[in-house]
Amino acid sequence: MPTPDLRPFQLSVADADLDDLRQRLARTRLPDEPPLEPWSTGTSVAYLRGLLDYWREGFDWRAQEAKLNAFRQFTVPLAGIDLHFIHEAGKGPEPMPLLLSHGWPGSVLEFHKVLPMLTDPARFGGDPADAFTVVAPSLPGYVFSFKPGQKRFSLEEIADVFAALMSDVLGYPRFGAQGGDWGAFVTTRLGYAFAERMIGIHLNLLAVRRDPKMVANPTPEEKIFLQQLAHFLKEETGYQWIQGTKPSTLAFGLTDSPAGLAAWLLEKFRSWTDCDGNPENALTRDEMLTDIMLYWVTGSIGASFWPYYARMHGPWPVPEGKTVDVPTGYVEFPKEILRPPRSVAERMYSDIRRWTVMPKGGHFAALEQPEALVNEIREFFRPLRAA
Repeated sequence: MPTPDLRPFQLSVADADLDDLRQRLARTRLPDEPPLEPWSTGTSVAYLRGLLDYWREGFDWRAQEAKLNAFRQFTVPLAGIDLHFIHEAGKGPEPMPLLLSHGWPGSVLEFHKVLPMLTDPARFGGDPADAFTVVAPSLPGYVFSFKPGQKRFSLEEIADVFAALMSDVLGYPRFGAQGGDWGAFVTTRLGYAFAERMIGIHLNLLAVRRDPKMVANPTPEEKIFLQQLAHFLKEETGYQWIQGTKPSTLAFGLTDSPAGLAAWLLEKFRSWTDCDGNPENALTRDEMLTDIMLYWVTGSIGASFWPYYARMHGPWPVPEGKTVDVPTGYVEFPKEILRPPRSVAERMYSDIRRWTVMPKGGHFAALEQPEALVNEIREFFRPLRAA
């Protein structure tokens, strides 16, 4: 199928922008550390100070830029924006097209470890028959899918854009999809609204409703989950409320201050990973800083908040009482922010084919536990390849 206006993309940040960043980092003014346990009220001042020093003096952005540019990337005009995506062909007898959707505060960087394993399993000791051709877009409004002044997208609209990318632009009439965080919501929406195109969907977060009263007569297992949900809604959703109600106000500080941006994202890198209190037990400094840099150099942090605003002021991606009926797989990592029991998940996902609970890992599964995630994706889609 022809792909008009498909343009190759390579990341190249101007030296002047890097110089400006170093100057801003050198002028950072940090707050004092509250007389409480570090990290208990947000990002640790001491930890951030050390990371900022490394960012200014030791971080090699050009090396990270080169790693990202090793992937085949494109932009295409779609739905009124230039949509950025990675498109890597699978190496096997019949690669399955697979859409990978990231979330917040992530980016396509999340997939740098899993992409080679998914596209070329033989290179890693696997079966070439498990190969995927992978498409990994930047969510509209995120990093390379952002330009100042462009329109904003809800999760439902993002799913529409991704369906058009896969079928209308790239010519895949049917494909699989995988996602976590907002990517799980987009993937779930694809399974609901574009079921005829979906071979199956695989998730590492479940896009179930978040209402502590959603189960009338909960089982003991469901009671535990509902208690955890109530705690999460009270103690861990401050970022959702500000990003979902007054995102523009927050955007001023994070767009102007690299230290402020780093602090806002670092708190999630620590609290959402399986790290025993030190984010570097789960993610490398370079991985965290590269992700932060992608938001910084594109100035897209404010636009990246929009799905929170749209979600808070609009419907759930799957209407009340409706279900996602395509084959569904799920892998649960122990430090995921919410882990609904299967009985709750089955209220929304009617055809769960695979459900795996992992011993280690957290919210950023593709970075934290890439081999485990890839294995689950392969195992889930293998019996669906002939469908």
